[in-house]
Amino acid sequence: MSETTILHNPACSTSRAALENAEDVGAAVAVRNYLKQQLTEAELRDLIAILRDPVGDLVRRDAYFVEQGLEHDDIDDADSVVATLLAHPRLLQRPILVRDGVAIIGRPKDRAKAFLAGQDV
Repeated sequence: MSETTILHNPACSTSRAALENAEDVGAAVAVRNYLKQQLTEAELRDLIAILRDPVGDLVRRDAYFVEQGLEHDDIDDADSVVATLLAHPRLLQRPILVRDGVAIIGRPKDRAKAFLAGQDV
């Protein structure tokens, strides 16, 4: 099986669980801490092009989202998602798993484990 890239935030328990799942199933992974190595506009657009989830789901709607004055209805297409994530990288949903031209949001935790095990999710 091909290597899976995990866009990872070490402060996130779901993201850490994805790394543990990778070890459990013996998946080869490359880990990218997207807060230290931020995604470029081109990388975000490439990610969106292969994402199996709705594009708006890439943006976390947490307290920080609200603090920034963002509105749910403002994040509804690829351009608005890219602009938001370039301005606020910490709002990227996590973990994101990428393999063989497919990307998924690794939530819930079982979804990440299935993807890492090579299952179609």
